[in-house]
Amino acid sequence: MAKDKPTKIVSKKHLARLERERRQTQLITGVAIGIIVVIAGLIGYGILNQTVLKARQPVVTVNGDKVDMREFQVRVKIARQQYVDQYMQYYQMAMMFGIDPSTDSSLSSTLNQIQTQLATPSTIGEQVIEDITNDLLIRQYAKATGIVVSQADVDKAIQDAYGYFPNGTPTPTLTSTPLVYSTLSSTQYALMTPTIPATITPTETLVPTQTLDLTATATTVPSITPTATVTLVPSITPTATPYTLEGFQANYKKELSFYATLGMTEADFRKLYFESRLYRQRVTDMVTANVAHSKDEVWARDIIVADEATAQSIRTQLLAGADFATLAAANSLDTTSKDSGGDWGWFAKGIRPIEVETAAFALKVGEISQPVQGTAGWYIIQSLGHEDRPLTDTEYSNAVTAAFNQWLSDQKTGSKVVVASNWTANVPDQPSLDSAFANLYATATAYAKLAPQLPTPTPTP
Repeated sequence: MAKDKPTKIVSKKHLARLERERRQTQLITGVAIGIIVVIAGLIGYGILNQTVLKARQPVVTVNGDKVDMREFQVRVKIARQQYVDQYMQYYQMAMMFGIDPSTDSSLSSTLNQIQTQLATPSTIGEQVIEDITNDLLIRQYAKATGIVVSQADVDKAIQDAYGYFPNGTPTPTLTSTPLVYSTLSSTQYALMTPTIPATITPTETLVPTQTLDLTATATTVPSITPTATVTLVPSITPTATPYTLEGFQANYKKELSFYATLGMTEADFRKLYFESRLYRQRVTDMVTANVAHSKDEVWARDIIVADEATAQSIRTQLLAGADFATLAAANSLDTTSKDSGGDWGWFAKGIRPIEVETAAFALKVGEISQPVQGTAGWYIIQSLGHEDRPLTDTEYSNAVTAAFNQWLSDQKTGSKVVVASNWTANVPDQPSLDSAFANLYATATAYAKLAPQLPTPTPTP
Protein backbone atom coordinates (compact mmCIF):
# COMPACT_ATOMS: atom_id res chain seq x y z
CA MET A 1 0.00 0.00 0.00
CA ALA A 2 1.41 3.33 -1.17
CA LYS A 3 2.14 5.95 1.34
CA ASP A 4 0.07 9.18 1.25
CA LYS A 5 1.90 12.30 0.04
CA PRO A 6 2.56 14.71 2.85
CA THR A 7 0.27 17.78 2.85
CA LYS A 8 2.10 20.96 1.88
CA ILE A 9 1.72 23.57 4.51
CA VAL A 10 1.45 27.18 3.15
CA SER A 11 2.61 29.76 5.58
CA LYS A 12 0.99 33.14 6.08
CA LYS A 13 4.16 34.76 4.79
CA HIS A 14 3.92 32.81 1.57
CA LEU A 15 0.24 33.78 1.12
CA ALA A 16 1.07 37.43 1.65
CA ARG A 17 3.76 37.25 -1.03
CA LEU A 18 1.37 35.64 -3.50
CA GLU A 19 -1.22 38.32 -2.82
CA ARG A 20 1.35 41.05 -3.41
CA GLU A 21 2.36 39.47 -6.72
CA ARG A 22 -1.28 39.17 -7.78
CA ARG A 23 -1.90 42.81 -7.00
CA GLN A 24 1.26 43.90 -8.85
CA THR A 25 0.19 41.88 -11.89
CA GLN A 26 -3.26 43.53 -11.84
CA LEU A 27 -1.68 46.98 -11.49
CA ILE A 28 0.72 46.43 -14.38
CA THR A 29 -2.08 45.05 -16.53
CA GLY A 30 -4.33 48.00 -15.66
CA VAL A 31 -1.59 50.53 -16.41
CA ALA A 32 -0.83 48.83 -19.73
CA ILE A 33 -4.50 48.82 -20.70
CA GLY A 34 -4.80 52.44 -19.64
CA ILE A 35 -1.81 53.44 -21.76
CA ILE A 36 -3.24 51.57 -24.75
CA VAL A 37 -6.61 53.27 -24.26
CA VAL A 38 -4.97 56.71 -24.01
CA ILE A 39 -2.86 56.12 -27.13
CA ALA A 40 -5.87 54.81 -29.03
CA GLY A 41 -7.86 57.82 -27.84
CA LEU A 42 -5.19 60.24 -28.97
CA ILE A 43 -4.93 58.56 -32.36
CA GLY A 44 -8.70 58.53 -32.68
CA TYR A 45 -8.94 62.17 -31.66
CA GLY A 46 -6.24 63.09 -34.15
CA ILE A 47 -8.09 61.33 -36.93
CA LEU A 48 -11.40 62.84 -35.82
CA ASN A 49 -9.83 66.27 -35.55
CA GLN A 50 -8.33 66.09 -39.03
CA THR A 51 -11.38 64.60 -40.72
CA VAL A 52 -14.32 66.11 -38.84
CA LEU A 53 -13.56 68.65 -36.13
CA LYS A 54 -11.07 70.78 -38.06
CA ALA A 55 -13.33 70.72 -41.11
CA ARG A 56 -16.09 72.22 -38.97
CA GLN A 57 -13.98 74.96 -37.43
CA PRO A 58 -15.08 78.42 -38.59
CA VAL A 59 -12.55 80.26 -40.74
CA VAL A 60 -14.57 83.40 -41.47
CA THR A 61 -17.38 84.76 -39.29
CA VAL A 62 -19.38 87.78 -40.41
CA ASN A 63 -21.99 89.11 -37.98
CA GLY A 64 -22.37 85.60 -36.54
CA ASP A 65 -22.66 83.75 -39.88
CA LYS A 66 -19.80 81.31 -40.44
CA VAL A 67 -17.98 79.48 -43.21
CA ASP A 68 -16.03 76.44 -42.06
CA MET A 69 -12.57 75.11 -42.89
CA ARG A 70 -13.88 72.50 -45.33
CA GLU A 71 -15.57 75.07 -47.57
CA PHE A 72 -12.59 77.40 -47.30
CA GLN A 73 -10.23 74.66 -48.46
CA VAL A 74 -12.56 73.67 -51.31
CA ARG A 75 -12.69 77.29 -52.48
CA VAL A 76 -8.91 77.57 -52.36
CA LYS A 77 -8.55 74.40 -54.44
CA ILE A 78 -10.99 75.78 -57.00
CA ALA A 79 -9.08 79.06 -57.19
CA ARG A 80 -5.81 77.18 -57.62
CA GLN A 81 -7.37 75.04 -60.35
CA GLN A 82 -8.35 78.21 -62.20
CA TYR A 83 -4.78 79.49 -62.07
CA VAL A 84 -3.51 76.12 -63.27
CA ASP A 85 -6.04 76.05 -66.12
CA GLN A 86 -5.07 79.58 -67.14
CA TYR A 87 -1.38 78.70 -67.14
CA MET A 88 -1.93 75.55 -69.18
CA GLN A 89 -4.09 77.39 -71.71
CA TYR A 90 -1.33 79.96 -72.31
CA TYR A 91 1.32 77.25 -72.39
CA GLN A 92 -0.53 75.01 -74.85
CA MET A 93 -1.35 77.96 -77.08
CA ALA A 94 2.33 78.88 -77.15
CA MET A 95 3.24 75.32 -78.11
CA MET A 96 0.57 75.33 -80.81
CA PHE A 97 2.02 78.44 -82.45
CA GLY A 98 5.66 77.51 -81.85
CA ILE A 99 6.28 80.27 -79.29
CA ASP A 100 9.01 79.81 -76.69
CA PRO A 101 7.50 81.06 -73.39
CA SER A 102 10.98 81.76 -72.00
CA THR A 103 11.86 84.21 -74.79
CA ASP A 104 8.51 85.93 -75.32
CA SER A 105 8.57 88.72 -72.74
CA SER A 106 4.81 89.27 -72.53
CA LEU A 107 3.95 85.58 -72.26
CA SER A 108 6.82 84.95 -69.85
CA SER A 109 5.61 87.75 -67.58
CA THR A 110 2.07 86.36 -67.53
CA LEU A 111 3.21 82.82 -66.78
CA ASN A 112 5.59 84.02 -64.06
CA GLN A 113 2.78 85.93 -62.37
CA ILE A 114 0.62 82.80 -62.31
CA GLN A 115 3.53 80.73 -60.98
CA THR A 116 4.08 83.29 -58.22
CA GLN A 117 0.43 83.10 -57.19
CA LEU A 118 0.52 79.31 -57.06
CA ALA A 119 3.82 79.33 -55.15
CA THR A 120 2.34 81.49 -52.36
CA PRO A 121 -0.80 79.69 -51.11
CA SER A 122 -1.47 82.40 -48.52
CA THR A 123 -2.05 84.96 -51.28
CA ILE A 124 -4.77 82.82 -52.82
CA GLY A 125 -6.10 82.16 -49.32
CA GLU A 126 -6.49 85.90 -48.72
CA GLN A 127 -8.41 86.26 -51.97
CA VAL A 128 -10.74 83.43 -50.96
CA ILE A 129 -11.31 84.94 -47.50
CA GLU A 130 -12.23 88.23 -49.17
CA ASP A 131 -14.68 86.41 -51.46
CA ILE A 132 -16.23 84.53 -48.53
CA THR A 133 -16.67 87.77 -46.57
CA ASN A 134 -18.35 89.45 -49.53
CA ASP A 135 -20.61 86.45 -50.10
CA LEU A 136 -21.79 86.43 -46.48
CA LEU A 137 -22.47 90.18 -46.54
CA ILE A 138 -24.47 89.83 -49.75
CA ARG A 139 -26.54 86.96 -48.38
CA GLN A 140 -27.20 88.82 -45.14
CA TYR A 141 -28.44 91.86 -47.07
CA ALA A 142 -30.58 89.63 -49.27
CA LYS A 143 -32.18 88.03 -46.22
CA ALA A 144 -32.83 91.42 -44.64
CA THR A 145 -34.46 92.80 -47.78
CA GLY A 146 -36.48 89.74 -48.76
CA ILE A 147 -34.38 88.67 -51.75
CA VAL A 148 -34.75 84.91 -52.24
CA VAL A 149 -32.98 82.57 -54.67
CA SER A 150 -35.00 79.37 -54.97
CA GLN A 151 -33.80 75.94 -55.99
CA ALA A 152 -35.82 76.37 -59.17
CA ASP A 153 -33.82 79.54 -59.89
CA VAL A 154 -30.61 77.57 -59.42
CA ASP A 155 -31.85 74.75 -61.67
CA LYS A 156 -32.64 77.21 -64.45
CA ALA A 157 -29.27 78.94 -64.07
CA ILE A 158 -27.51 75.58 -64.40
CA GLN A 159 -29.51 74.67 -67.50
CA ASP A 160 -28.78 78.05 -69.07
CA ALA A 161 -25.09 77.74 -68.28
CA TYR A 162 -24.94 74.38 -70.04
CA GLY A 163 -26.96 75.62 -73.00
CA TYR A 164 -29.94 73.40 -72.25
CA PHE A 165 -33.24 75.19 -72.84
CA PRO A 166 -36.19 72.79 -72.31
CA ASN A 167 -38.67 75.46 -73.42
CA GLY A 168 -36.76 76.40 -76.55
CA THR A 169 -33.56 78.32 -77.26
CA PRO A 170 -33.95 82.07 -76.56
CA THR A 171 -33.98 84.12 -79.74
CA PRO A 172 -31.39 86.91 -79.94
CA THR A 173 -32.96 90.32 -80.33
CA LEU A 174 -31.61 93.39 -82.05
CA THR A 175 -31.33 96.40 -79.77
CA SER A 176 -29.94 99.84 -80.30
CA THR A 177 -28.79 102.24 -77.61
CA PRO A 178 -28.42 105.63 -79.27
CA LEU A 179 -26.59 108.25 -77.22
CA VAL A 180 -28.24 111.53 -78.11
CA TYR A 181 -26.24 114.56 -77.04
CA SER A 182 -27.43 118.16 -77.10
CA THR A 183 -27.01 120.26 -80.23
CA LEU A 184 -24.27 122.89 -80.01
CA SER A 185 -25.53 126.36 -79.33
CA SER A 186 -24.67 129.41 -81.41
CA THR A 187 -22.31 130.49 -78.63
CA GLN A 188 -20.42 127.21 -78.83
CA TYR A 189 -20.25 127.35 -82.63
CA ALA A 190 -18.83 130.85 -82.34
CA LEU A 191 -16.16 129.73 -79.88
CA MET A 192 -14.78 126.87 -81.97
CA THR A 193 -15.65 124.48 -84.78
CA PRO A 194 -16.55 121.09 -83.31
CA THR A 195 -14.37 118.15 -84.31
CA ILE A 196 -16.97 115.52 -83.42
CA PRO A 197 -20.70 115.33 -84.28
CA ALA A 198 -23.06 116.57 -81.61
CA THR A 199 -25.13 113.37 -81.81
CA ILE A 200 -23.60 109.90 -81.89
CA THR A 201 -25.83 106.93 -82.70
CA PRO A 202 -24.05 103.57 -82.51
CA THR A 203 -24.97 100.79 -84.90
CA GLU A 204 -27.30 98.04 -83.80
CA THR A 205 -25.69 95.23 -81.86
CA LEU A 206 -26.84 91.76 -80.95
CA VAL A 207 -27.59 91.03 -77.33
CA PRO A 208 -25.93 87.63 -76.78
CA THR A 209 -27.80 84.74 -75.30
CA GLN A 210 -26.77 83.49 -71.90
CA THR A 211 -23.64 81.43 -72.28
CA LEU A 212 -21.21 79.68 -69.97
CA ASP A 213 -18.28 81.91 -68.95
CA LEU A 214 -15.21 79.91 -69.91
CA THR A 215 -12.66 82.57 -68.88
CA ALA A 216 -10.41 81.49 -66.00
CA THR A 217 -9.81 84.44 -63.62
CA ALA A 218 -8.72 85.21 -59.98
CA THR A 219 -12.09 86.81 -59.42
CA THR A 220 -14.38 86.04 -56.79
CA VAL A 221 -16.73 83.70 -58.51
CA PRO A 222 -15.09 80.67 -60.39
CA SER A 223 -15.92 79.80 -63.99
CA ILE A 224 -17.35 76.39 -64.86
CA THR A 225 -14.40 75.03 -66.77
CA PRO A 226 -12.82 71.56 -66.46
CA THR A 227 -9.09 71.04 -66.57
CA ALA A 228 -7.68 72.42 -69.80
CA THR A 229 -6.04 69.70 -71.89
CA VAL A 230 -4.75 69.45 -75.42
CA THR A 231 -7.17 67.68 -77.78
CA LEU A 232 -5.08 64.94 -79.34
CA VAL A 233 -7.77 62.86 -81.08
CA PRO A 234 -7.80 63.30 -84.90
CA SER A 235 -10.43 65.69 -86.22
CA ILE A 236 -13.55 63.88 -87.46
CA THR A 237 -16.61 65.63 -88.87
CA PRO A 238 -19.30 65.34 -86.16
CA THR A 239 -22.93 64.45 -86.76
CA ALA A 240 -25.35 67.02 -85.39
CA THR A 241 -27.58 65.63 -82.65
CA PRO A 242 -30.21 67.36 -80.53
CA TYR A 243 -29.13 68.42 -77.04
CA THR A 244 -31.46 66.26 -74.99
CA LEU A 245 -32.19 66.15 -71.30
CA GLU A 246 -30.05 63.04 -71.10
CA GLY A 247 -27.18 64.84 -72.79
CA PHE A 248 -27.43 67.75 -70.40
CA GLN A 249 -27.54 65.43 -67.38
CA ALA A 250 -24.51 63.51 -68.66
CA ASN A 251 -22.48 66.71 -69.04
CA TYR A 252 -23.61 67.89 -65.63
CA LYS A 253 -22.56 64.63 -63.96
CA LYS A 254 -19.23 64.73 -65.77
CA GLU A 255 -18.64 68.23 -64.42
CA LEU A 256 -19.53 67.12 -60.90
CA SER A 257 -17.16 64.16 -61.09
CA PHE A 258 -14.31 66.50 -62.04
CA TYR A 259 -14.95 68.90 -59.16
CA ALA A 260 -15.36 66.00 -56.76
CA THR A 261 -11.60 65.50 -57.12
CA LEU A 262 -11.24 68.91 -55.44
CA GLY A 263 -13.46 67.89 -52.53
CA MET A 264 -16.56 69.64 -53.87
CA THR A 265 -20.01 68.15 -53.36
CA GLU A 266 -22.99 68.82 -55.61
CA ALA A 267 -24.37 71.13 -52.93
CA ASP A 268 -21.10 73.10 -53.04
CA PHE A 269 -21.28 73.24 -56.83
CA ARG A 270 -24.80 74.65 -56.84
CA LYS A 271 -24.09 77.10 -54.04
CA LEU A 272 -20.73 78.50 -55.11
CA TYR A 273 -21.22 78.65 -58.88
CA PHE A 274 -24.91 79.47 -59.22
CA GLU A 275 -26.72 80.41 -56.03
CA SER A 276 -24.06 82.91 -54.92
CA ARG A 277 -23.91 84.42 -58.40
CA LEU A 278 -27.69 84.91 -58.46
CA TYR A 279 -27.68 86.51 -55.01
CA ARG A 280 -24.86 88.83 -56.04
CA GLN A 281 -26.66 89.90 -59.21
CA ARG A 282 -29.98 90.53 -57.45
CA VAL A 283 -28.37 92.46 -54.61
CA THR A 284 -26.34 94.45 -57.13
CA ASP A 285 -29.52 95.35 -59.01
CA MET A 286 -31.10 96.56 -55.79
CA VAL A 287 -28.24 98.59 -54.30
CA THR A 288 -27.32 100.21 -57.63
CA ALA A 289 -30.87 100.93 -58.80
CA ASN A 290 -30.29 104.67 -58.37
CA VAL A 291 -27.05 104.85 -60.36
CA ALA A 292 -27.67 107.62 -62.89
CA HIS A 293 -27.52 106.97 -66.62
CA SER A 294 -25.99 110.41 -67.13
CA LYS A 295 -23.42 112.61 -65.41
CA ASP A 296 -22.58 116.27 -65.03
CA GLU A 297 -19.76 117.11 -67.44
CA VAL A 298 -17.88 120.17 -68.64
CA TRP A 299 -16.27 120.81 -72.01
CA ALA A 300 -13.31 123.13 -71.52
CA ARG A 301 -9.95 124.19 -72.88
CA ASP A 302 -6.91 125.68 -71.17
CA ILE A 303 -3.62 127.48 -71.56
CA ILE A 304 -0.97 126.69 -68.92
CA VAL A 305 1.93 129.07 -68.30
CA ALA A 306 4.72 129.29 -65.73
CA ASP A 307 3.70 132.42 -63.76
CA GLU A 308 0.69 134.51 -62.83
CA ALA A 309 1.81 137.63 -64.71
CA THR A 310 1.98 135.76 -68.01
CA ALA A 311 -1.41 134.21 -67.29
CA GLN A 312 -2.95 137.65 -66.67
CA SER A 313 -1.42 138.97 -69.89
CA ILE A 314 -2.87 136.09 -71.94
CA ARG A 315 -6.29 136.51 -70.30
CA THR A 316 -6.25 140.21 -71.24
CA GLN A 317 -5.46 139.28 -74.86
CA LEU A 318 -8.28 136.75 -74.93
CA LEU A 319 -10.77 139.24 -73.55
CA ALA A 320 -9.65 141.66 -76.27
CA GLY A 321 -10.55 139.08 -78.93
CA ALA A 322 -7.34 137.09 -79.48
CA ASP A 323 -7.76 133.54 -80.77
CA PHE A 324 -7.58 131.00 -77.94
CA ALA A 325 -6.16 128.20 -80.10
CA THR A 326 -3.41 130.40 -81.46
CA LEU A 327 -2.32 131.54 -77.99
CA ALA A 328 -2.48 127.96 -76.69
CA ALA A 329 -0.22 126.68 -79.47
CA ALA A 330 2.28 129.49 -78.86
CA ASN A 331 2.33 129.61 -75.06
CA SER A 332 0.78 126.58 -73.32
CA LEU A 333 2.91 124.21 -71.28
CA ASP A 334 0.21 121.55 -71.70
CA THR A 335 1.90 119.49 -74.41
CA THR A 336 -1.01 117.04 -74.60
CA SER A 337 -3.55 119.67 -75.66
CA LYS A 338 -1.71 122.76 -76.96
CA ASP A 339 -1.73 121.54 -80.57
CA SER A 340 -5.50 121.01 -80.42
CA GLY A 341 -6.18 124.51 -79.14
CA GLY A 342 -5.95 123.49 -75.48
CA ASP A 343 -9.14 121.44 -75.82
CA TRP A 344 -9.70 118.89 -73.02
CA GLY A 345 -12.97 117.57 -74.43
CA TRP A 346 -15.83 116.60 -72.10
CA PHE A 347 -14.93 115.41 -68.59
CA ALA A 348 -16.65 114.72 -65.30
CA LYS A 349 -15.58 115.59 -61.78
CA GLY A 350 -12.69 113.61 -60.39
CA ILE A 351 -10.62 113.74 -63.59
CA ARG A 352 -8.70 117.03 -63.41
CA PRO A 353 -6.83 118.58 -60.43
CA ILE A 354 -9.35 119.77 -57.88
CA GLU A 355 -8.52 123.48 -58.12
CA VAL A 356 -8.74 123.39 -61.94
CA GLU A 357 -11.89 121.27 -61.88
CA THR A 358 -13.60 123.63 -59.43
CA ALA A 359 -12.87 126.63 -61.63
CA ALA A 360 -13.99 124.89 -64.84
CA PHE A 361 -17.33 123.73 -63.39
CA ALA A 362 -18.03 127.23 -62.02
CA LEU A 363 -17.72 128.95 -65.42
CA LYS A 364 -20.60 129.84 -67.73
CA VAL A 365 -20.30 128.71 -71.36
CA GLY A 366 -17.85 131.04 -73.13
CA GLU A 367 -16.54 132.55 -69.89
CA ILE A 368 -12.77 132.79 -69.29
CA SER A 369 -11.45 132.17 -65.79
CA GLN A 370 -9.11 134.24 -63.70
CA PRO A 371 -5.61 132.69 -63.52
CA VAL A 372 -5.81 129.47 -61.45
CA GLN A 373 -2.69 128.07 -59.81
CA GLY A 374 -2.30 124.31 -60.19
CA THR A 375 0.45 121.75 -59.90
CA ALA A 376 1.50 122.20 -63.55
CA GLY A 377 1.52 126.01 -63.48
CA TRP A 378 -1.01 128.81 -63.93
CA TYR A 379 -4.17 127.94 -65.85
CA ILE A 380 -6.41 130.10 -68.03
CA ILE A 381 -9.59 128.09 -68.55
CA GLN A 382 -12.50 128.65 -70.92
CA SER A 383 -15.78 126.76 -70.68
CA LEU A 384 -17.15 125.47 -73.98
CA GLY A 385 -20.06 123.48 -72.56
CA HIS A 386 -21.69 122.25 -69.34
CA GLU A 387 -24.51 119.70 -69.21
CA ASP A 388 -25.71 116.28 -68.06
CA ARG A 389 -24.51 113.81 -70.69
CA PRO A 390 -25.70 110.20 -71.18
CA LEU A 391 -23.35 107.40 -70.23
CA THR A 392 -22.26 104.77 -72.73
CA ASP A 393 -22.99 101.13 -71.87
CA THR A 394 -19.38 100.71 -70.70
CA GLU A 395 -19.46 103.88 -68.61
CA TYR A 396 -22.74 102.85 -66.99
CA SER A 397 -21.42 99.35 -66.26
CA ASN A 398 -18.31 100.86 -64.66
CA ALA A 399 -20.48 103.20 -62.59
CA VAL A 400 -22.59 100.27 -61.36
CA THR A 401 -19.46 98.30 -60.45
CA ALA A 402 -18.00 101.27 -58.58
CA ALA A 403 -21.26 101.84 -56.68
CA PHE A 404 -21.52 98.16 -55.72
CA ASN A 405 -17.89 98.02 -54.55
CA GLN A 406 -18.47 101.11 -52.44
CA TRP A 407 -21.57 99.48 -50.97
CA LEU A 408 -19.55 96.38 -50.09
CA SER A 409 -16.89 98.53 -48.46
CA ASP A 410 -19.53 100.33 -46.39
CA GLN A 411 -21.05 96.99 -45.35
CA LYS A 412 -17.69 95.73 -44.11
CA THR A 413 -17.10 98.90 -42.14
CA GLY A 414 -20.33 98.38 -40.21
CA SER A 415 -19.93 94.63 -39.71
CA LYS A 416 -18.06 92.37 -37.31
CA VAL A 417 -15.70 90.23 -39.38
CA VAL A 418 -13.58 87.60 -37.59
CA VAL A 419 -10.96 85.52 -39.40
CA ALA A 420 -9.48 82.45 -37.67
CA SER A 421 -5.81 82.86 -36.76
CA ASN A 422 -4.86 79.38 -37.97
CA TRP A 423 -6.11 79.71 -41.56
CA THR A 424 -2.61 80.19 -43.00
CA ALA A 425 -1.55 76.77 -41.66
CA ASN A 426 -4.45 75.10 -43.45
CA VAL A 427 -4.26 76.59 -46.95
CA PRO A 428 -4.08 73.81 -49.58
CA ASP A 429 -1.13 73.85 -51.98
CA GLN A 430 -2.85 71.60 -54.52
CA PRO A 431 -3.67 71.33 -57.38
CA SER A 432 -0.32 72.39 -58.79
CA LEU A 433 1.39 72.91 -62.11
CA ASP A 434 3.44 69.77 -61.51
CA SER A 435 0.29 67.63 -61.44
CA ALA A 436 -1.13 69.42 -64.50
CA PHE A 437 2.00 68.77 -66.54
CA ALA A 438 2.09 65.15 -65.35
CA ASN A 439 -1.49 64.72 -66.62
CA LEU A 440 -0.58 66.42 -69.90
CA TYR A 441 2.41 64.16 -70.49
CA ALA A 442 0.43 61.07 -69.49
CA THR A 443 -2.31 61.99 -71.99
CA ALA A 444 0.24 62.56 -74.75
CA THR A 445 1.97 59.25 -73.98
CA ALA A 446 -1.32 57.35 -73.98
CA TYR A 447 -2.28 58.85 -77.33
CA ALA A 448 1.13 58.07 -78.82
CA LYS A 449 0.54 54.40 -77.99
CA LEU A 450 -3.02 54.49 -79.30
CA ALA A 451 -2.46 56.55 -82.46
CA PRO A 452 -1.24 53.69 -84.72
CA GLN A 453 -4.45 51.79 -83.95
CA LEU A 454 -6.79 54.66 -84.81
CA PRO A 455 -8.47 54.64 -88.26
CA THR A 456 -7.34 57.35 -90.66
CA PRO A 457 -10.24 59.78 -91.15
CA THR A 458 -11.54 60.05 -94.70
CA PRO A 459 -11.39 63.65 -96.00
CA THR A 460 -14.78 65.16 -96.74
CA PRO A 461 -14.99 66.20 -100.42
